Amino acid sequence: MSLKSWVVVILAAAALALSLPALAKPPGGMPPGQAKKMEQGGGPPPWAPAHGYRAKHQYRYWPNNQVYFDPGRGLYFWLSGRGWQVGVRLPADLTLVGGYVSLHMDADRPYQWHKEVVTQYPPGRVK
Repeated sequence: MSLKSWVVVILAAAALALSLPALAKPPGGMPPGQAKKMEQGGGPPPWAPAHGYRAKHQYRYWPNNQVYFDPGRGLYFWLSGRGWQVGVRLPADLTLVGGYVSLHMDADRPYQWHKEVVTQYPPGRVK
């Protein structure tokens, strides 16, 4: 084989190798199985990390009080008349009642998914 033929073969192989990753994902950039799950409406809630991925933050959420606690950072998040507040202690007039649920999120501000969390865990349902 001539040098020119080898160059053509090497360039063709390189072009094929570079195009393989693009062929593995659909145009939206999502793996085929993931795209199917989202179309069917299955899978974890929107605030939860993808299967097999470890969440960056774990929270305890008290539905009756609408309070989140991040044990890893030692922070409480609570809703007040001025919006969401953050602190290492809850205000003296806020006493946690009822049980809590454990949530795993990639969000460092759990209240960004609060509307969905309240729908999933309405006040009065957790004991």
